[in-house]
Amino acid sequence: MNRAGTLDPARQKPRGAPPHTGRLGGSWTGVLLIAALLMLWEVSARYWVDSTSWPPVSAVGLAIVAGSGELLVVFAQSIRLMLTGFVTGAILGIAVGLAIGLSRFLRLALSPTLEFLRPLPVPGLVPPLILLLGIDDAMKITVIALSTFFPVLINTAQGVRSLDPTLLDTARTFRHGRARTLISVILPASMPYVLAGLRISLALALIVTVVAEMIAGGSGIGYYILTMQYAMNPAEMYAAIVLLAVTGYLLNLGILAIETRVLHWYRASGD
Repeated sequence: MNRAGTLDPARQKPRGAPPHTGRLGGSWTGVLLIAALLMLWEVSARYWVDSTSWPPVSAVGLAIVAGSGELLVVFAQSIRLMLTGFVTGAILGIAVGLAIGLSRFLRLALSPTLEFLRPLPVPGLVPPLILLLGIDDAMKITVIALSTFFPVLINTAQGVRSLDPTLLDTARTFRHGRARTLISVILPASMPYVLAGLRISLALALIVTVVAEMIAGGSGIGYYILTMQYAMNPAEMYAAIVLLAVTGYLLNLGILAIETRVLHWYRASGD
C-alpha cells in the first residue's frame, strides 16, 4: 500500500458528515415559477392594488438599470464591508475551530464561554458596539465578523472531531510533522464541514450587513432602503431589496460551485 493512498482523505469520508444539498437553480420549473411571480407582481401593481407603495416590477427594474447610480454605489460599499467582515470571521473561525477540535484542553477551557456567547443575536450587539466603536466601518465589519465566526467555528471543530482516527494514526506512522498532518490530512478531511459553515455564514453576513447599516445609518444599502422608505420612493426601495435577493442567490451559487470543485472526491466517495 503506497503512502499517498493511505493518507489520502479522499478515501475516507468523515463520520457523520453533513449531507450535500445539491445545486440550486438549473431547473426550468424554478425559472418558470420566478417568471410567474414577477408577472403576478406586475399585474397586481397595475390593475389590482391601488397603492403608491406597491410599484410594478418594471418600475423596480428601471430603478436598478436606469437610476441615478446611487444604488450601485451604496451596494458596492455594503458588499465591500460584508466581504471584509466575512473573510475576517471565517479565518478566525477556522483557526479557533481547528484548535478546539485538536486540543481537548482548549475545548474544555473555551467551550463554556463560546456556548454562552453563541446564542446571542448578533443584531442585538450593534447598539453596544456603536458605543464602543462608533458608527463607522469598524463597527460594521466587527458585527459581520461575529456573525460569521460562530457557524464556521462550530462546523470546523465538528469536522476535526469527526476525522477518522486511522488517518491520524497513519500520519504518525509515517512520521509526518504536525504542520504536514494539518495541511495534508486534517484540513482536507474537514473541508466538507468547513464549507458548510462558510455557506451558512455567507448568508448571515449579508443579512447582518443590512441590519447593521439600518441601525447605525450613515451609508450602505441598508441605510439606503430606510432612506427611500422615508422619502416615499418605493421603486428605489424595492430595487435595493431585489438587488440583495439576487446577490444572495448568486453568492450561494458561487459557494456551491466551490464545494463541487473542492469536494469532488467527497461527492465521488458515496454521497
